[in-house]
Amino acid sequence: MNGPLKLYRTARGPVLECDGALVRLGDEWDTLVNRPSLADHLRAAAARGPRGPRLEAPPLAPAAGQEVWGAGVTYDRSRTARIDESQAAGGASFYDRVYAAERPELFFKCAAWRLRGPEQPVRVRRDARWSVPEPELALCISARGEIVGYTIGNDLSARDIEAENPLYLPQAKIWDGACALGPALLVREGRLPPETAITLRVTRGGTAAFEGSTSLARMRRTEEELVAYLFRETSFPLGCVLLTGTGIVPPAEFALRAGDEIEIAVPPIGTLRNRVE
Repeated sequence: MNGPLKLYRTARGPVLECDGALVRLGDEWDTLVNRPSLADHLRAAAARGPRGPRLEAPPLAPAAGQEVWGAGVTYDRSRTARIDESQAAGGASFYDRVYAAERPELFFKCAAWRLRGPEQPVRVRRDARWSVPEPELALCISARGEIVGYTIGNDLSARDIEAENPLYLPQAKIWDGACALGPALLVREGRLPPETAITLRVTRGGTAAFEGSTSLARMRRTEEELVAYLFRETSFPLGCVLLTGTGIVPPAEFALRAGDEIEIAVPPIGTLRNRVE
């Protein structure tokens, strides 16, 4: 049992995929992701079996009792985009300074009940004109502050609201259906390699409306650095999920519309698909 370990959260409980086989686990999700030596526990579970059937439906978002937080301006592409969009509001220098600062930008994104999972619809704000997807690597972090796994995040943002005034960041980031996670939680010993790719494709009417890609090598801050700051003076009894920032920013003339199909792929994890309602 040496293959990748992928955890799916389903309505009937966690399911482990290893070496092409599925094993249904008896743990509750919140207990499972906080187990010490999670990878060892999962390999032992995979060896015991019994093997289960195929997933009967798209899995749920891989977070139950965990809060979701975000890190901002961790890629140069995000820094330049934020500078451009906030010039008129006088906030351009904020983003330049935080990109180079020792302390990262960290913000609350959503409680788990606001999340969307794979194949579930996401939403754009009705009071925004310029909303975009933000494809990101997401870290699953235990209550002890240990990175236990990776998933894919879509941190939808209302860029026109944030551009109007940086103090409007919570309204530009938080609303029902503004974040999706999935499809799986990849559990592994060691970090993902820097060359790991993140790709985004938005399809509109059967045609690609936007495509972009980046890699983890372009992220300025380390995962450990972000987690260390997040856990300063803040506890997470059930652990948390941290979105690590985006390096793919569509051009200013692009905005999401109802009916758009969003696909974010990180090859070791899979592809997160959501439709804008």
